[in-house]
Amino acid sequence: MTTEGKSPKRWFIGDPLPSQRLEGQLLPKHLALPIFASDALSSVAYAPQELMMILLIGGLAFLSLAPWVAAAVVVLLITVVASYRQLVKAYPSGGGDYEVAHKNLGEKAGLVVASALLVDYVLTVAVSVASGVDNIISAIPSLSPWRVELAVLFVAIIAAVNLRGVRESSKAFAIPTYLFIASIALMIVTAFIRTMGGDAPVAESAGFAVHAESLTQAAMVLLLLRAFSSGCSALTGVEAVANGVPAFRMPKITNARVTLAMMGGIAIVLFAGLTTVALISRVHYAENPCDLIGWADCATHPQRSLVAQIAAATFGNNSILFFLVQASTAIVLLLAANTAFNGFPLLGSVLAKDGYAPKSLNTRGDRLVFSNGMIVLALAATALLVVYQASLTQLIQLYIIGVFVSFTLGQTGMVKHWISLLRSGAQDRGGIIRSLCINAFGAALTAVVLIVVTITKFTHGAYLVFIIMPILFMLMLGVNRYYRDVEKEIEVDPTTTFGSQGDHAIVLVSKMQKPALKALDYAIAARHDSIEAVHVSIDEEATRRLKEQWVEQNIHVPLTILESPYRDFGEPLIKYIKQRRQEHGSEVITVYLPQYIVGHWWETLLHNHRARRIRQQLMLVHGVTVALVPWLLDSSSLIYGRRSRPLPGQDRRGEPMRPVARRPLEPASKAAARAAKAAAKPKTPARAKR
Repeated sequence: MTTEGKSPKRWFIGDPLPSQRLEGQLLPKHLALPIFASDALSSVAYAPQELMMILLIGGLAFLSLAPWVAAAVVVLLITVVASYRQLVKAYPSGGGDYEVAHKNLGEKAGLVVASALLVDYVLTVAVSVASGVDNIISAIPSLSPWRVELAVLFVAIIAAVNLRGVRESSKAFAIPTYLFIASIALMIVTAFIRTMGGDAPVAESAGFAVHAESLTQAAMVLLLLRAFSSGCSALTGVEAVANGVPAFRMPKITNARVTLAMMGGIAIVLFAGLTTVALISRVHYAENPCDLIGWADCATHPQRSLVAQIAAATFGNNSILFFLVQASTAIVLLLAANTAFNGFPLLGSVLAKDGYAPKSLNTRGDRLVFSNGMIVLALAATALLVVYQASLTQLIQLYIIGVFVSFTLGQTGMVKHWISLLRSGAQDRGGIIRSLCINAFGAALTAVVLIVVTITKFTHGAYLVFIIMPILFMLMLGVNRYYRDVEKEIEVDPTTTFGSQGDHAIVLVSKMQKPALKALDYAIAARHDSIEAVHVSIDEEATRRLKEQWVEQNIHVPLTILESPYRDFGEPLIKYIKQRRQEHGSEVITVYLPQYIVGHWWETLLHNHRARRIRQQLMLVHGVTVALVPWLLDSSSLIYGRRSRPLPGQDRRGEPMRPVARRPLEPASKAAARAAKAAAKPKTPARAKR
């Protein structure tokens, strides 16, 4: 396709790819890591911050418990990664937790997991983008009034890159992800070296005390649990690799498991390192800057993110490395949404294949990606960002509930899977028992965490997740019931048969114009048993003029005039067709409708779409088929870059301009003889027509 002929869509997402190029779109490990692990890796940028922010509610003394809370998060992360490595081996088709729960625990459990994952993917985009914007504002505070607009813009950009294809997005996102890993690792190592040299970095908030709340013993325990649940946000995105196995190159299972291990190892190192350096540099990050005693202009001067404070303390506020850390962190937080843009469409395609989501979600677009799923995800995330004003603190309260619902049910399903294999006498019992133990421990641990997360986050906004998930559950169940009912309705049975006899054509004519003559030409060329032109009269003068032109053009097709006192086109035509079918029995009637094809979007506003409205009405009439006869206006050459010259004997619309429309049809006697001859042929007995 030439550049001149490219439409805006082609500039936006690129030229379409043939289906045989799908294998070339699959990902090697070094590109799969930034695609599927960007969410889990970027979580370490805000998980330590959220953990310490909750602990500070109880006062500075509670920061001494941060290493223990972080250690519990690390143990959980190791357990979940090990559990998902077993899941990838057992279920590599890409359904992930949904497929495991559906096959082992039943339909209802599978739909609970699916609804949890769908909610989680939408929240992943919203939280990641909000966090990325937060880091950008930490570096450039003047952008604070444009927080929501920036967030929506970044969602649109990420969606656009993903619509161009998996491989293109992986190339675009690989460098920023690896740059983030390198810059955070460099910052952690530098902070450790300075600390060992007696020059430990000191954060800008180190000198501020905190207004601590007085806590009872029960409240202290609840505070620790809430801090742990906030730190568990570091686990988000772990399931994406299990859902994305089909996108890996061969051998898919090995590559996916290696990528999962790499992701877990990097996430653990960065999470533990950032938490340690935050404690060394004495970052006092409060949910509200006004809680910091002595913080100037707390109402208008937002506190910088934990990563920004550590980078400033380690490298200096105006150093290149400070801006490198901030830029790479902001970019990777934004790109963390990319994990959802790969996981959501893949899950949607699996649900659509199983009949629990619209079939359109299982259709690959021009770039061999499930583009409809990406568009749905972008719209849902944008709505959340607008409603919550791109506030990370508010959005993160809705987060990770869905993650641990899917974790728990997925691991429980894996336990049943391994038990079933043992009972069936499968080989390698030692390996199966080892996998069973891993998944059993993972199921128990994630179930406990799910309870903790639910209790600690429910009153802070997480209750909305428990409202949305049942709604999605019922919608998916309803979609499945609908598809099942339709399938039952249209399946072949021994009683419903079709025995149509007769073939009549109606050409709808509004004015004596080329599109009408072309439609008439098509109808004659199709050699129907009988044919007539029909004009719905709403203007006596226009009708009179059409009759005169019909005679002047020497058209031998009979012209029928239908009166329409209420200026409606569809109803008089439908009434006429029904009356004819009563007279002629099971005759098939084909209605030919001329229709303009335009090249500019604004041209559609200048035409009245009469053909579309009539077509929709005729589709509800039994025994009627509709034939749309396109008339290509000159501007239609812009569609698909149509630039070819017409062949000899053709006009610019690419159709032969034959004088057939002005020839008389064969005499009625011949048509009657041909019909009698066809009726005399032996045929199977006609069955009841539905």
